[in-house]
Amino acid sequence: MENSNGNAAIPQKLIIDTDPGIDDSMAILMAFQSPEWDIIGLTTTFGNTKLEDATRNALFLCEIAGYPDVPVAQGNSEPLKGGKPRIADFAHGSDGVGNLSLPSPNGQKIEKSASEFLVDKISESPGEVSILALGPLTNLALAIKRDSSFASKVKQIVILGGSFFALGNVNPAAEANIYGDPEAADVVFTSGANIVVVGINITTQVKLTGALYLFFSVLCLCFSCFLVIILSIIDDDLLALRQSKGKHAQIICDMCKFYRNWHVKSDGVHGIFLHDPVAFVALTRPDLFTYKKGVVRVETQGICVGHTLIDQGLKKWNMSNPWSEHSPVNVVWTVNADEVVNYVRKLLMKP
Repeated sequence: MENSNGNAAIPQKLIIDTDPGIDDSMAILMAFQSPEWDIIGLTTTFGNTKLEDATRNALFLCEIAGYPDVPVAQGNSEPLKGGKPRIADFAHGSDGVGNLSLPSPNGQKIEKSASEFLVDKISESPGEVSILALGPLTNLALAIKRDSSFASKVKQIVILGGSFFALGNVNPAAEANIYGDPEAADVVFTSGANIVVVGINITTQVKLTGALYLFFSVLCLCFSCFLVIILSIIDDDLLALRQSKGKHAQIICDMCKFYRNWHVKSDGVHGIFLHDPVAFVALTRPDLFTYKKGVVRVETQGICVGHTLIDQGLKKWNMSNPWSEHSPVNVVWTVNADEVVNYVRKLLMKP
């Protein structure tokens, strides 16, 4: 990456708060392949997998990416209000990475908790550190509660979460990351931080697709002709990725077998949605998206718990309401899906 003078730009500091997770793993490896970013730490949370597995997977990803010294700080094991966390092992496998039985990483998590690590790193470099938040927002909410100046000192938070004027993926009202800790999400959205949020109404428009092929063969025997029709699903993008020279192409494709099969059963999609990779692209290539600015609140009780709703500013309200007096955030409104897929493919196929 070059600046306007043609010189190499200094990489920007980034912390990834994550629950890896197959698509999280893709986004993390993409980030390590991007010279624009200096990844100064990963913080882990529950969600796609159990907290301990998320931490193990984060350590493993740092090692295979060639950055074993990047610190990994483990977060809270339950939502702000307590209780058993929701774990999406049905989509990501019992280990979070498609039941691959990966080797144990050599590294260990650091002693600091995720919220302590976040507060310390943001305080060390105020206005210089961005956060890519790919799971439930428990760690960020705890950091905000720990340090009242945290929101003003973080450069930017790009959040994968919510579903704006579209169906959720937990139930019709809610998306998984926000549903996983709605109280934390509401704390973060109303903190006053510089926030960009990418909902699944956007990410489900972006996928590595599979194609449906019919193969015909004709068998002639004893003057009889039999037409044999073989129906097969071939995942074009994933096949191209596997056949590429991408540094991490093989392990990503191995992870995606489980993820792809779940997409077929759950959504009838022959391919995979690129939820977390799209959030990373929104961080790196904001020009590929358009945005709507408004206050976002999260429902924390009732049948619509986890629902995200933006006040688009279309009406001047006659009285105060729960959206009043809060700072707006930037909600991704449209996406250049083809260009985002091209960008993701380019990074995943990078040697």
